[in-house]
Amino acid sequence: MNISEQSESILKEIDLKYQAINQKTEVQLEGLLWSKPITYWDYIQTDALLNLQVQRTTLPDENVFIMYHQVNELIFKMILWEVEQIADKETIDTAFFSDRLSRISRYFEMLTTSFDVMKDGMDVDQYMKFRNTLTPASGFQSAQYRLIEFSSTDLINLTDHRYKSVINSDSSLEDNFEHLYWQAAGKDYKTGNKSYLLQQFEKKYKAQFLVRMQAYKSKNIWQKFKQLPTEDQNNPQLVSAMRHYDYTVNITWVMQHLKTAIKYIVESGQGSGEATGGSDWQKYMHPKYQRRIFFPELWSAEELATWGHEK
Repeated sequence: MNISEQSESILKEIDLKYQAINQKTEVQLEGLLWSKPITYWDYIQTDALLNLQVQRTTLPDENVFIMYHQVNELIFKMILWEVEQIADKETIDTAFFSDRLSRISRYFEMLTTSFDVMKDGMDVDQYMKFRNTLTPASGFQSAQYRLIEFSSTDLINLTDHRYKSVINSDSSLEDNFEHLYWQAAGKDYKTGNKSYLLQQFEKKYKAQFLVRMQAYKSKNIWQKFKQLPTEDQNNPQLVSAMRHYDYTVNITWVMQHLKTAIKYIVESGQGSGEATGGSDWQKYMHPKYQRRIFFPELWSAEELATWGHEK
């Protein structure tokens, strides 16, 4: 095919594309005459991205803290993008499922190893000063992370283990929400009172969370796994990939986060040892207290009993 024939073929395909959406091809082509060639900085929106860091103090290492968390949120967005591809695929097949699951695990592995940026990359004295300006904000308030949880497993597996006996398939979304494991970080179950941290988080995101909880009841990662042929559900490599994702998100990543917090808040000997949001952070964060397990059916009784215990 010569250049002329190739150009004609491409133009026919372009014409078919715009006919399919009831648009005039000649108008679209004329628009190309006036469009600017794309540049890296326009495509990536570099200027906008690099102007999103707004410090609350004059301490240089606060910028490390801000940018690190912004990078985390971008990675969370990438994870959600992959999760949604799994959830929205009408007929899921093992190859597609495995590929997207591997991508998600790689993103969380990157998040896990990147904690050294914070653990070893900030001056303790500076951190203990600028963190006081963050109160009552907390990483607990990452909405995208909660969306990842709702998208990964059945709601019962996100329920505070102390209350699983009162939650069942007939429970309302409100009941499910009020007994999620992370409610323990800001709620007094005896009085029902919630901390300011939790109140503001729910005011901002609760409606979105309830929509996600409902939508992903039948299409979270676990449910999509159960839609695969039985033979594939028993495939050792796929089961290993599911377990790896579960362990990476709910133990490895969480423990790295916890160790980083301990270094600055406890081992430094500075400050009160309290989290900026006021939560009982060591119990809230430790996996043996959280007991959050996305795919409990893929773990042995012994593994479930010792979940999050130091090896």
